[in-house]
Amino acid sequence: MSLRLAIVDDEEIVCRRLSQALTREGFEVEAFIMGRSFLERMVQQPFDIVFLDLRLPDLDGLEILPRVKALHAETEVIIITGHGSVDTAVEAMRQGAYHYVAKPFNLSEVRLLAKGAQDKVLMRQENVRLREVLKGDSGLMAIIGNSPAIKELFAMVHKVAPIDCNILIQGGSGTGKTMVARAIHQLSPRRDFPFVVFNCGGFTDELITSELFGYERGAFTGAIATRIGLLESAMGGTVFLDEIGEMPLSMQVKLLHVIQERQILRVGGTQPIDLDIRIVAATNKDLQHELEAGTFREDLFYRLNVISIVLPSLAERREDIPLLVRYFLEKYSLAFHKQVSGVQSQALHILTSYHYPGNVRELENIIERAVALTELGEIGVQDLPRDLQHLEFDTIEGEGLVPLEEMERRYIVKVLENTGYNKVLAARILGIPRTTLWRKLKMHRLEGRGG
Repeated sequence: MSLRLAIVDDEEIVCRRLSQALTREGFEVEAFIMGRSFLERMVQQPFDIVFLDLRLPDLDGLEILPRVKALHAETEVIIITGHGSVDTAVEAMRQGAYHYVAKPFNLSEVRLLAKGAQDKVLMRQENVRLREVLKGDSGLMAIIGNSPAIKELFAMVHKVAPIDCNILIQGGSGTGKTMVARAIHQLSPRRDFPFVVFNCGGFTDELITSELFGYERGAFTGAIATRIGLLESAMGGTVFLDEIGEMPLSMQVKLLHVIQERQILRVGGTQPIDLDIRIVAATNKDLQHELEAGTFREDLFYRLNVISIVLPSLAERREDIPLLVRYFLEKYSLAFHKQVSGVQSQALHILTSYHYPGNVRELENIIERAVALTELGEIGVQDLPRDLQHLEFDTIEGEGLVPLEEMERRYIVKVLENTGYNKVLAARILGIPRTTLWRKLKMHRLEGRGG
């Protein structure tokens, strides 16, 4: 659905140029040359974004701004001004305007401002949608499980969420760190303000700096308009720094300063900006090991790790697997317009026995794939990935009881046969290193099997 955007300017050529440019950007645009006609339309159907001239024939822009906010507080207003009225435009920003653009303006600057306002509106809408989805247990509904480990996690989240301090979430990939961070935000007094996510991995120092801190117009080549950074956009809310262990050391110093001073300085800026945010960080790394290796700052670690939450792996809460399977089965049956009603017992046995190095995310991927591929009303062993199918073996037959060494030899043979003598896969299924498997093959005189 397109966002509704209004242009309020007494110069028809300005209205026409902006309307054409912003319609091409996907906005639903209406233009007005009088303030009163705009406000009448605003009452009928609020706009998401408004480009508002300060000087109109009937009303002053500073008179219109508070009336817009009273009608629809979520509307983002961008002031249009001449160079001689920049101080007035800055005053309008203090009164709630998103930003301003000075005449004569170029369309690239207008598009950037419209995109920035759009991002802010969509972020707010996403937070509203999230609160609706997560009603009932204020966010913890998104975390599926009834195991002791999950019950303990729920209790911890309920306990720490209202405490306005930094939190470090630790757990393997796919354990649900983002969901826990969202639940903490939803249970906190900051729930009505933004929840902003930033992944610290895979970016250069310069990109992280501009994304987190923002920049002033002209700060560097290509900075044709001031941009608010993610930290500033989260004012009053929560910033979730995912994969904090990947943040470069030089950026760790800057983040430490932000946490200590509760201020940021935009790139190219001269005036510090006070921050009111809560920081929740997450990592799948062992930060104690990173401290010893010198790749993570000790002072930053202790600033972030005021309260630590460690998420259990899926292998540590196997009793939750059937619940998760049912949830993903319903989710992807609906998504793929298929009626897959359940999982056959042999397939469910495999799913509950597997060790899941990718945790819940891996289980979800397995079920998504199985629902997509199955031609039956139930998921069977044949619908699972091939390496999981090989976890299901017939009982090893023998004549009475045999020595443990012979039982091991027979089991290794069975695994090799079921994997087509793929020794890498066989070692993975047996849960031993490949070098150990090769030694056992030699010991049992099986090294020539399978070519």
